[in-house]
Amino acid sequence: MIEGIKTIIYPVKDLAGARATYSALLGVEPYMDEPYYVGFSVEGQDIGLDPEGHKKGMTSPVAYWHVSDIKAGVQALLEAGAQPLQEVKDVGGGKLVASVTDADGNVIGLIQPA
Repeated sequence: MIEGIKTIIYPVKDLAGARATYSALLGVEPYMDEPYYVGFSVEGQDIGLDPEGHKKGMTSPVAYWHVSDIKAGVQALLEAGAQPLQEVKDVGGGKLVASVTDADGNVIGLIQPA
């Protein structure tokens, strides 16, 4: 079951600068502020800043679809012709993420909340 796009993660090189910029844009302080990830929550939308994103191959923000069964979601996308990008990974607290690319190279992110 798809719950919609609820998370967008931006690759950033200057985490402190990005934190300040997005705090000003969103009008809130981050709910998570770690050296490896800064997360904001606004009206049910999560905005994340990933200082390792560029090293992971992110060239632009990635929208993540929230799903109830990430393994089934990834498998369905692969069977439909998508190519694997990031295998299912626990990013803490039981939250699972994965990504694939479509035929045009666009990244499709999936998240299974904890």
